[in-house]
Amino acid sequence: MKTYTLMSPCFFGVEKMLAREIKDLGFEIIKTENGRVTYKTDEYGIARANMWLRCAERVHLKIAEFEAKTFDELFEGTKRINWAKYIPYGAQFPIAKASSIKSKLHSTPHIQSIVKKAIVESLKKSYLEDGLLKEDKEKYPIYVFIHKDKVVLSIDTTGDALHKRGYREKANKAPIRETLAAAIMYLTPWRPGRTLVDPMCGSGTLLIEAAMMGINMAPGLNREFISEKWRTMDKKIWWDIRKEAYDKIDENTQFKIYGYDIDEEAINIARENAELAGVEDYIEFNVANAVDFRSDEEYGFIITNPPYGERLEDADSVKMLYKELGYTFRKLKNWSYYLITSFEDFEREFGKDAERKRKLYNGMLKTNLYQYPGPRPPRKND
Repeated sequence: MKTYTLMSPCFFGVEKMLAREIKDLGFEIIKTENGRVTYKTDEYGIARANMWLRCAERVHLKIAEFEAKTFDELFEGTKRINWAKYIPYGAQFPIAKASSIKSKLHSTPHIQSIVKKAIVESLKKSYLEDGLLKEDKEKYPIYVFIHKDKVVLSIDTTGDALHKRGYREKANKAPIRETLAAAIMYLTPWRPGRTLVDPMCGSGTLLIEAAMMGINMAPGLNREFISEKWRTMDKKIWWDIRKEAYDKIDENTQFKIYGYDIDEEAINIARENAELAGVEDYIEFNVANAVDFRSDEEYGFIITNPPYGERLEDADSVKMLYKELGYTFRKLKNWSYYLITSFEDFEREFGKDAERKRKLYNGMLKTNLYQYPGPRPPRKND
């Protein structure tokens, strides 16, 4: 079977978790760099990557890489590619995105226009067309990435970004993105059967991602992908991968995790989202104030995304919240807690230095995951 080179972009700080996921799927990693992992696989791997990658934003099919310091070089380099090999007659091929970093070519509208013209010329030559090229069938979105005059051209196989799992139709203010939530769960040693609480759960994203991991539910199971409509991909591949994903759900795993929020509307949204995701049986949501949290469990995990206080008028209330959370969490002597925030003085307000800090980007916002791991609970047979 033919091999393909795929590229998956991700949030900065998430690359190692994404690379581990890709390796676990059995793909060969070519390169891990800031915000992106490049790897090799076959046609089934295109579908499998879209279906299973929790931390990736997209799955791109890499077409070519070449150097271009002028628009003429960009045009000629793009035109040289046999685009008919990837884009069938009549298909649409919008230049979905162009980005340029530290390169002589920095006008993205011009880059998009030049690349489009070059692809049109290549396809017209292949399909023996003189006039306008038809574009009225399925889409093959083109992405252009230029870094230090090195051009990378790819086709997006995903469509709507992978963080759109299909379960979060509603969200409260400042929700954490699903892909980042999954990465945070990978950074903790939580496993099904161990107590997990998000006392400021908002729309429930962290817990829903945890529950999906807990039952081995593929994150792409409840959505469609743009490449499912491609004539260039056998429909049987998608049918096989979707069936495989259904078969891998572990319905025998039994656990319960807990979400609380002071806002009743947020809790209602979280319940709806969990139901849409198909994990409502594993999460119990209730209205409660995080600073009042108590537990009879000797060991457990708190994993949460508290308010950051990005607006100046919120800073004082956020400082007070962090102080109160510090008092509350430290009373849970054997518990582990993990909090993500962009607030620079978090540790001082919280009243305790983190054992580890992990820099993560929530979109363009620089945050830290403050990690306070507690002692391991004794084994049950001890």
